[in-house]
Amino acid sequence: MTDAPDLVIRGGNIADGKGGALFEADVAISGGRITEVGKVSGKGKEEIDAKGKLVTPGFVDVHTHYDGQVTWSHDITPSSQNGVTTAIMGNCGVGFAPCKPADHTRLIQLMEGVEDIPEPVLSAGIPWAWESFPDYMNWLSKRDFDMDIGAQLPHAALRVYVMGERGARRDPSTEDDNKAMAQLAAEAVRAGALGFSTSRTLNHRTSTGDFTPTLKAGEDELTAIAAAMQTQGSRAVLQFVLDLSTINEDLPMMIRVADNTKCPITFSITQNDRAPQRWRQTLAEIGAAAARGLSVTAQIAARPVGLLLGLELSRNPFQTHPSYKAIAHLPLKERLAKLRQPEVRAAILKETATATDDPLFFRPNYDKIYLLGNPPDYEQPMENALGAQARRMGKQPEELAYDAMLSDEGRGMLYVPFLNYADGNLDATREMLTDPNAVPGLSDGGAHCGIICDASFPTYLLTHWTRDRKRGEKLSIPFVVAAQSRKTALSVGLYDRGVIAPGFKGDVNVIDYDRLHLHPPKVHYDLPVGGRRLLQQVDGYDATIVSGVVTQRAGQATGNRPGRLIRGMQGDARQFGVAAG
Repeated sequence: MTDAPDLVIRGGNIADGKGGALFEADVAISGGRITEVGKVSGKGKEEIDAKGKLVTPGFVDVHTHYDGQVTWSHDITPSSQNGVTTAIMGNCGVGFAPCKPADHTRLIQLMEGVEDIPEPVLSAGIPWAWESFPDYMNWLSKRDFDMDIGAQLPHAALRVYVMGERGARRDPSTEDDNKAMAQLAAEAVRAGALGFSTSRTLNHRTSTGDFTPTLKAGEDELTAIAAAMQTQGSRAVLQFVLDLSTINEDLPMMIRVADNTKCPITFSITQNDRAPQRWRQTLAEIGAAAARGLSVTAQIAARPVGLLLGLELSRNPFQTHPSYKAIAHLPLKERLAKLRQPEVRAAILKETATATDDPLFFRPNYDKIYLLGNPPDYEQPMENALGAQARRMGKQPEELAYDAMLSDEGRGMLYVPFLNYADGNLDATREMLTDPNAVPGLSDGGAHCGIICDASFPTYLLTHWTRDRKRGEKLSIPFVVAAQSRKTALSVGLYDRGVIAPGFKGDVNVIDYDRLHLHPPKVHYDLPVGGRRLLQQVDGYDATIVSGVVTQRAGQATGNRPGRLIRGMQGDARQFGVAAG
C-alpha cells in the first residue's frame, strides 16, 4: 500500500506553466515535490478543494531587493502575499555582502538612496553577522522563510570591499583589483550566488547624493568578473541596469562581455518619455545577440513604473515650495492642520517647484499625474490627468493635487506613471511582455518603501492583462502564468520549479480568479523601529503552497515557513526538459 500524498489539490483548472491550454486535474504533492497530476485516487493527508479555481505554479520574481528584510523577517511580504514562492534579491548592484565593518554605513546609505529603504530601518534591522559573501549565505541558510530566496553578488559591495575608497569614488580598477574581484565572484558562485549584479544608471545614488560605485566600471572589470563566474559550472547570470543617456555605449559593451565570457545577461527595459521608441531598438539588439546563441533576457515591468506622491510619502509636488518646506518637519497630523489653513494653502499654491538633484523628483507635469482610484487604475486615459481635469474645471492643477493629498486625513496619493506610459496606454508594455527574449521583472519587492508600490506586479499580470483590460488587447492566462513562473525560473537557472508536473518542486497557487483583486496602496509602519512602507492588500489567493506546505490561506499567513535559501542552480536542466545553458 502506497503512502498517502502529503497534499492533494482537487479539481482545479490547471495553468501548468508550459503555456498550453487550461485543463482540469488533481495535483498530488509529497516530500516537497509534485508526484501526480491527473485523477488522484488516494486521499491526501491534507486536501484543498480547488473546483472552479485557477491552479498555477508558484511565481518566480527575479527582481527584488529583500537583502535587508531577509535578515530581520521570516515573512517576505508583500511578495509572498502575491503568489510569489521564489524571489531573487541582490539586484542593481546593491546589497550587504561582502562588507567590512567600516563600510556598513556606506552600503546602508547606498541602499537607502537607490532603493528608498530608510536608514534607521536598515541600521536597526541588519545584524551584520557576516563579512564575506559566503559568510552571508551561510548565515541566511540557517533561517526559514515563507518562500524560497535566491541571492546575487552585488557589484557595489564587491567593489568597495576590494578597492575601498577608490571603489566608492568610481576610480578605474587595476589588474590586481580585477583579479581580486574575479576570485571573490567565483567564491560567491561556489557559495550559491545565482549571479552578479551591477548598475550604470545616473539615477542610482547614495542618500548623500554620490553616484553608485559601479557607474563607470570598465569593460575589463566586468569581463573578469563574468568570466570567473562561468568557470564554476553554474548558470550564473549578470544582471544590470542601464541609463538612457549612455545606453548606446553601455549596451554594446555588456553584449561584448556576454560574447567574450558566454555569461547569461539580463537587464530591465522600459519605455522612457525622452525616447519613447528606444525600447524597440534595444529589443532588436538583444534579439540579434540571442540569434547568435547568447542568453539575453529583458526584464519588463507589468505596468507603468509609477511614483506615488503624498504628504505621508517620500515626495510630493510641493516639497520644494518654501512655505511647504517650513512645515515639512512636522508630524503628519500637525502638518495637515497647517495645510488646511487658507493662508498656508494660498502661499504654497502661489509658489513654484524648484529644480533639485533628486533623480525621482522633477517639476510636476500635471498632464502626467493622476488619482489612482479604488480599485486602482494604472491605465487611465490622458483626459483623467489632473491637468486635463483642471482645464475642464477652470482651475489650476496644483489646486486639485493639493486637495487630493489632504483627503483621507492627509493620506491621499497622486500617481505619476513615469516609465512605460509615454503613449498614455500600455500597448508598448504588451509588446515588450510578448517579446520572445522577455520575462516579467522589475517589481522591486522590498524596495522604494515610500514612493513606489510595485511588488503586486505578479497579481496585476493576472488581473489586468488577462481579465480587466479595456483599452487594448489582453494576454492569455496560460501565457502570463508561464511567463512569470517557468520562464522567469529558467532565466536564473532554477530548472526544478515553475511547472505543475511530476518531479517539479511543489510550489503552487490556488486562486479564486474571479475574486482576484488589488486594493489601493496604503502606508504601513511595520518595519524595524516603526519604519514606513507602501503595501497593497490583495484578495483572491485561496492558498499559496511552498514545497508542499501551505504558507498563505485566504489572504492570511499560516505561520508555516518551508522556504529556504537557494544555493546555485536547482535541478539538472535536461532532467527537467530544457537544454542546458
